[in-house]
Amino acid sequence: MRAAAGVVSVALVLAAACLRGALLQSAGAAGQRRPFFERLRRLEAQFRQFQAVTLTHFQETGENYNLSLNLNTKVDQLLQKQERLQLVANGSRASTQEELHRLQTWVKKLERKGEKQALRIRALEEAWEEQKQQEQQESRLSNLTQELESHREDFRDVAIRQQSLQKTLQSLQDLLHRQGSKLGSIKRKLKSLKQKEALPSPWTAAHPFGSEEASQAAGGQSPTLKKLRAKHHQLGGRLEAPAERGPLLGQVASHLQVDPGPASSPQTPTEEPPGPAKVPVGEKPPGGTRKPGTRCNVGAMLVFPNASTQNFAAFQPSLQTSLLELSLCSWVRTSARYLGTILSYATEENDNKLVLHGRDAAPRNAIHFVIGDPTFRELPVGAVLDGRWHHACVIWSSLQGRYWFYLDRRLASLGTNFRKGYEIPPHGSLLLGQDQDVLGGGFESSESFVGLLAGFAMWDRALLPGEVSSIALGEGLPCGTVLTLANVSMLSGSVRKVDCTCLEHCL
Repeated sequence: MRAAAGVVSVALVLAAACLRGALLQSAGAAGQRRPFFERLRRLEAQFRQFQAVTLTHFQETGENYNLSLNLNTKVDQLLQKQERLQLVANGSRASTQEELHRLQTWVKKLERKGEKQALRIRALEEAWEEQKQQEQQESRLSNLTQELESHREDFRDVAIRQQSLQKTLQSLQDLLHRQGSKLGSIKRKLKSLKQKEALPSPWTAAHPFGSEEASQAAGGQSPTLKKLRAKHHQLGGRLEAPAERGPLLGQVASHLQVDPGPASSPQTPTEEPPGPAKVPVGEKPPGGTRKPGTRCNVGAMLVFPNASTQNFAAFQPSLQTSLLELSLCSWVRTSARYLGTILSYATEENDNKLVLHGRDAAPRNAIHFVIGDPTFRELPVGAVLDGRWHHACVIWSSLQGRYWFYLDRRLASLGTNFRKGYEIPPHGSLLLGQDQDVLGGGFESSESFVGLLAGFAMWDRALLPGEVSSIALGEGLPCGTVLTLANVSMLSGSVRKVDCTCLEHCL
């Protein structure tokens, strides 16, 4: 553009010079044309001005062109910078979205944890209320026990009096027997006298008692004997009445049962009177609690030697149907300072559908009975931590919203308003010895069970107290079992399965 402007300016200069020469040459010849030359001069001056203006314009145009080139370069640079900034902005936007997503996830987790904590606090409050009710019930039971002890003393006094009455009745029987013998001899003498004399004997007319005594000798009872026997039956009725009040008072009454006395017919002194066998006062009746080592009908036992996340036993398949009621019973033996997790049942929806959870942390004398996280109840298991065999049964009913915990045939804990109407779903992961934080995994060694499990069984119904007692006494399992140790499909880690008929034959 600059070269073109120079060529144009040079051409204009040459044209002006040629025109000026031509005009000078013709000046002499045409003097009369001087006004014309004046005009040419003015035109030349104007042309020079036009030339200067044109040059100035071309210079400005060149400068503007250079400026446009610089502007294009700057625009390109700015576009490149904008692209780089756009990339950085996109990256920062993506990272910001990721951070926002993480924050939203954490917020949701915190909300879930907050809800769980609130539910746990509510469950603890309910458990505390139940504990208060249980303490009140225990105080009432202690009062009833004291009253029972006082009644026992009364029963012992009554038993002693009844024994004295029995001795009195025995002595009266002996006396009646002797009197009957004498009356028999008198009757025979009277018969012989009647045979000798046709008229009635004045002795028999004066003593009509002889016929009454004879009738007593033949099997009747004197008025005194009737009164004593009536009193005896009255005392016997008082002894039998507590048996109708409940099994506990009935056991006390069974200690105090004594013979009701001899029959109405005369017997020899050496003959035992009919009635139940005598039980000495204060002696326990047969059929008491046997030692745990004599329990049989166990079947099999699982050995969990150490606290390892590899040690567990699995059931596959596990539950085939949903559960509205359940009963879990097993013999447990551990030498650890905590019980550990006995059982955990998890699904994809929730990893705590059914858990008996214990861990090496305070409180170590209790485990959590969980049905549908986060609701749980604490079960006292401090008595189990002595290295001996103990029988434990956990029973739950969704229909009633109640649970019962039996330890060695005794009711150790119970409660209400626990997951009423809840239903445990089927087809989950059921493990013994570990707590599942995720489906089939997420184990912690501090939650592992260390010890022995024998005779484990599950029912889809609530067992009766008599059935729990029969299992603990080694009389076999009630009908309707859902799972036993025979259904264990996999043993992991160092877990071993041992067949043992009786606990005394187990390790």
